[in-house]
Amino acid sequence: MGQHTFKASMDEPGVLPRSRYSLNDEVPPPRYSSYPHPATHTPSSTTNGSNTGISISNNPQFSNSTEDGLVMQVGLSKDPDGIDCVSDRRDSRRCSIYSTIDAVPHYMFYANSVTPGRLRHSRPSLDALRKALDDGEVGSQMDESGGGTLPAIMDLPRDEEAHLGSKPSRQPVRFGWVRGVMIRCMLNIWGVILFLRLPWITSQAGILLTWLIILMSVIVTSITALSISAISTNGKVISGGTYFMISRTLGPEIGGPIGLVFSFANALACAMNTVGFAETVRDLLVEYDSVMVDPLNDVRIIGVITITGLLGISLAGMEWEGKTQVFFFFALMVAFTNYLVGTVIPPTETKQAMGFFSYKTDIFVDNLLPDWRGEEGSFFQMFAIFFPSAIGILSGANISGDLKDPETAIPKGTLMAIFWTTLSYLGISASVASCVVRDASGNINDTLSGNLTGFCEGMGCINRWNFTACKLSRTCPFGLANSYQVLSMVSGFGPLITAGIFSASLSSALAFLVSAPKIFQCLCRDNIYPLIGFFAKGYGKNDEPIRGYILTFIITVAFILIAQLNVIAPIISNFFLCSYALINFSCFHASITNSPGWRPSFRYYNRWVALFGAVISVVLMFLLTWWAALLTTSIIFFLLGYVAYKKPKVNWGSSMQAGTYNMALSYSVSLIGVEDHVKNFRPQCLVLTGPPNHRPALVDFVGSFTKNVSLMICGDIIMNDDKSALPRRSTSGLVKWLNKRRVRAFYTPFAGDNLRSGARNLMQATGLGKLKPNTLFMGFKANWQEAAPQSLEDYIGTIYDAFDFNYGVCLLRMNEGLDISDEMQSLENPVFEPEEKHESQQNDKDKYSDDASLDMVEEKQTNTVFQRKQGKRSIDVYWISDDGGLTLLIPYLLTRRKRWHQSKVRVFIVGDKESMEEERKEMLSLLSKFRLDFHDVIMMTDSERTPQPKNRKRFEDSVAPFRLNDIMHEEVAVQELKKECPWKISDREMDTLRQKSERMVRLNEIIRQNSRDAALVLVSMPVPKKDAGPSSLYMAWLDTLTFNLQCPALLIRGNQQNVLTFYCQ
Repeated sequence: MGQHTFKASMDEPGVLPRSRYSLNDEVPPPRYSSYPHPATHTPSSTTNGSNTGISISNNPQFSNSTEDGLVMQVGLSKDPDGIDCVSDRRDSRRCSIYSTIDAVPHYMFYANSVTPGRLRHSRPSLDALRKALDDGEVGSQMDESGGGTLPAIMDLPRDEEAHLGSKPSRQPVRFGWVRGVMIRCMLNIWGVILFLRLPWITSQAGILLTWLIILMSVIVTSITALSISAISTNGKVISGGTYFMISRTLGPEIGGPIGLVFSFANALACAMNTVGFAETVRDLLVEYDSVMVDPLNDVRIIGVITITGLLGISLAGMEWEGKTQVFFFFALMVAFTNYLVGTVIPPTETKQAMGFFSYKTDIFVDNLLPDWRGEEGSFFQMFAIFFPSAIGILSGANISGDLKDPETAIPKGTLMAIFWTTLSYLGISASVASCVVRDASGNINDTLSGNLTGFCEGMGCINRWNFTACKLSRTCPFGLANSYQVLSMVSGFGPLITAGIFSASLSSALAFLVSAPKIFQCLCRDNIYPLIGFFAKGYGKNDEPIRGYILTFIITVAFILIAQLNVIAPIISNFFLCSYALINFSCFHASITNSPGWRPSFRYYNRWVALFGAVISVVLMFLLTWWAALLTTSIIFFLLGYVAYKKPKVNWGSSMQAGTYNMALSYSVSLIGVEDHVKNFRPQCLVLTGPPNHRPALVDFVGSFTKNVSLMICGDIIMNDDKSALPRRSTSGLVKWLNKRRVRAFYTPFAGDNLRSGARNLMQATGLGKLKPNTLFMGFKANWQEAAPQSLEDYIGTIYDAFDFNYGVCLLRMNEGLDISDEMQSLENPVFEPEEKHESQQNDKDKYSDDASLDMVEEKQTNTVFQRKQGKRSIDVYWISDDGGLTLLIPYLLTRRKRWHQSKVRVFIVGDKESMEEERKEMLSLLSKFRLDFHDVIMMTDSERTPQPKNRKRFEDSVAPFRLNDIMHEEVAVQELKKECPWKISDREMDTLRQKSERMVRLNEIIRQNSRDAALVLVSMPVPKKDAGPSSLYMAWLDTLTFNLQCPALLIRGNQQNVLTFYCQ
């Protein structure tokens, strides 16, 4: 799957070859390169009438000429969104006026996918533009065959060449906004609640409160619809519906939990509507005395049989499902018409006995106010039962992958569905409460004839019917408050309402049965949770989640067995209210972060309205069913915590990332105005690691005390001879290596002429505001004797510069060394690629992403001593010079870590025998005031003793290669040598600094004697003095101080400013 060059025929050297577009939409982006042009061109043959090819032609009518006369014939096509792009392919090859390789703006450069039969394009890289030949040079270059090469000639993969002439595969089914969204949402909103519970709710709450319940639901759903419209128009929406939109807006931490919960909620909604259908069928069986077992078990049997049939329709594919939904829609229209006609037909005596009297003002007035009855008789209980009727607003969004244009269809179809269904709910609740009384006996003998002589109570009396007996005993089987089949009784022809109930319940159940697996499939493909990847597989042209259908079927059957609609409905309400809250919060959060990527084409939303919708949804959750709200919230937080802990490797550009950036930027700016205080000092470390995976021990050591405490920046200085590696050195790969190692650090590569200049630039430029390093960490230069003298000068010069910039300096030394790059040479290191690449290597890069190529680096994790628990071994601090307290602060920070927690800190200081105890008590008092829980203070009273001869000789041998040997040269010659080789040590310098050198040797003897079993040794580092001694002598001192230690040693020196205080202000 790489780049190939079609060579022209040798017989026609002036003819450029044809290039075809691949039928595979996953072909890698093209490679742009400069190309030669022949002096003249002759027309080539066309592509057999296919509009999938491009050919070279001189016909000006169908070609686009380049500056040198090269012309390209193009075919007509449509872009993935269905927009007609007549010059689509021509524009993708059209050159900018600046360069023949520079491309003009084009849609395909920004698309993540393309239509089958089309090839994905990409603009030339910056590197390609910079290295391309100038326009004037292009025409002078020819290939060996004499033919030229088109810019960005893109070949077919081998497996595609055989299919060029084959018939294209069938396209998946795609719906428009009416059939795909509006009708689907209306069918779901017109569910079983409308036909089976709305009259009963109206009898309980009265017309006024019922309208309030409806309007409250509409407010929540309308705000949510506005939010979902804004989210769905902020970029291309694919399959996954609500989960896809929330996850891509708020990130996987919020999207993952809501996707799992929302999929489950859709399965419950399917069960609810199936139970509603089964209740209707059960009532018909009771009416005709055909009960199978008993009323409850009959609902279970009918429900299981029904959901099995719906599963068969779903497995048949989206095309059959769509046709079934249209049939249900027309059935509902007939049922509504039948109901409205029935309300104006004069009622028969039988219907009057059931409480129906057509439109009556007194009945309307009586039903205005509530009449709460039973345990469920409360406003919020009625709201909880009614609200599931409004959950259908997401039905269109849930099948976003099956819509032709989701960005347009979702807002338009959802809002239109809410408008029409709201009118229908308000109209039906008011009309049925104007025609039917709350209580009726159904007995035609309960009429009142002549004058009213007996006791009579209720609206039936005004209409000459006496339902008093059953009303007082609460045994009336009919009326708004007692019968769920009121709409069937009122209608002109009852079976049509039954058909409407069937259509409403079955259409809603079918829609939820389709929505749940599609949402779950998208969640499974994102690999956020384990053990669910099995359900990600799709089948057929529409990528149907058949495995998800089976899982949804099992969950639905489990809840159908409850067989009680009023029990299932409140649970569903909480799940959907939680979803609505997160949708609205997604819109609010995306708006409030002011991210440039938030540009929804739907403008009729408001961030504060979205926030209100989120808050009111959460409030309603707890007001409706508090225990279900607690359960839902607990599940969400548990799943959120799991995702936050696992940190899935996804990057969707979420608003959470934008919010994090905003907060970081705001806090960083606010810190600028805050003056530094010693109590808030943190060792913010610039660590010269090179590539961090080359010096893992240095990374681990610094990371062990900076993690969650202070700043750590891994600096990588790329020398002149390796500057070509700078653009290829993968920052993301090395950051992933740090993350996998659980080291919280930044990685910053920097080009420099040498170590010193690169480090100097890093120390000046690295950091942001107060988040700027104040301590320089380096590895000890163990090969200082064998290295080039200039590199030694640069190393010591870096320490000079650090002190010049008011940095503290730390040098870490380990016996086995820090740099493991030599060990890694046996394996190919994908972070560093060779300068020249073979064509096959370039093609391989097309197949695999940069991140994939770094898997070896991420997986190769070398263990170091700092990753192990240190036990009760000591940390020995040789505080030779007071540097402000950094020498004490770092071991204290180490002991706060679990791996070093049991280690005892011992402080060694220089003292006199005469005042040893007094000085020791004084130091203990100081450490106590610093609140440093150190184990012991040890006085070194023999530091002035002469070191052993063998150790002195070893020191002199180490500096011997750097001696000038003044006796052998004249004074003038010595001065000249010092200028040419400043690292050389003169006899005068050696004699002047001999006492100081012997102190270094003696101190090393003390350290080796007292710290044989230590886990870590920290030694105050002497400050190098400018022009007071050669770099080689200073390096010899550092080497001598830490020579032959059995544990890691840290040479440390603060910047002489206090970093510890015992004051509280």
